[in-house]
Amino acid sequence: MRTSPLTIAVLAIALCVAGCSRSTVHSDQSALAPGQVKVALVPGGPHPYFQPWKAALQQAKTDFKLGDTTFNETSAWNQTTQNSVLKSLAAQGFNAFGVFGVSPDTINSTFSDLRKQGFHLASLGSCPAGDTDNADFCLATDVQQAAYKAAKSAIEAMGGSGNLVHLTGNKTDSNTTRRIQGVQQAIDETGGKVKLLQTVTDIDTDLQTAQKAVADLIAAKGAQINGIVTTAYNPAVASAAAVKAARLNIAGLPVKVVAIDDDPTILGDIKDGSVTASVVQNPVGQAYVGSYALTKLAGGCTMKTSGQVIDSGSFVVTKDNVASYDTQRQQETAQLRKDFDDKYLTCPKA
Repeated sequence: MRTSPLTIAVLAIALCVAGCSRSTVHSDQSALAPGQVKVALVPGGPHPYFQPWKAALQQAKTDFKLGDTTFNETSAWNQTTQNSVLKSLAAQGFNAFGVFGVSPDTINSTFSDLRKQGFHLASLGSCPAGDTDNADFCLATDVQQAAYKAAKSAIEAMGGSGNLVHLTGNKTDSNTTRRIQGVQQAIDETGGKVKLLQTVTDIDTDLQTAQKAVADLIAAKGAQINGIVTTAYNPAVASAAAVKAARLNIAGLPVKVVAIDDDPTILGDIKDGSVTASVVQNPVGQAYVGSYALTKLAGGCTMKTSGQVIDSGSFVVTKDNVASYDTQRQQETAQLRKDFDDKYLTCPKA
């Protein structure tokens, strides 16, 4: 049967409505007003680390007069699920995304797909594995440097020698690899005075998993351990509690603990001396400044270096500064925002 020219034209228009609308997203988004920007922050799954993102995102919505915001942690640590979440949010009208990718090895393909549709996105809290980031930028802790700081603090508390244990997260996470490298760097600098007794991975899934791992570690090797450095959230809380209990029950287990992040339990333990220090990250700055930068990109700015990796900051907290460290973190967040304006973005002249 022969198809008429009119029918062909109608079909072409219908196909373009279905398929061409996405191709115009980028040009439309190149000059969006803040009220047209809808930011979605999408962690890899539920985790205490991401909870400060919620309040920071709401503050960003108010300060930057964004059209809408949402925080969605339903990915359940599955990359396929996270991809579906992002697709659903895009269909709901969200047009700027801050993403902690579940799989550092494959998240770049997700970023590429989103950017082809014209969306702006940031990898927040974690950069893709390797040297390439297909997001507009990565704003995350320099985890190797943070782990190095933590290990140095632990070694100093140990008196410069002894056996150190490293408790960390998912073995396949590129962040874990970098943290292991940072701890090893600090150990190597002792010239053999400090020995890495054990690295325990895959214990940051939840607090119960971390508690069991730490209890088993202390039961098996407690007498050999001089220091514990933790570079993941749940192991930090678990090790602080376990060593504190052991000190009470075994009359002074000589273990120095350096934790990560600022869980209230950790801060309380720093104040009473049962934890030596904690290396605190800046999730608030990641969410707040990340949302700011995404808003600027949606408004027509571009990154001077696409995919640039930017350190969101890390801070050693001890008994001396436990009451004041957050001021330093706020100052770092303000500086990060200024750095985007001064160093990282190129924006059209008003």
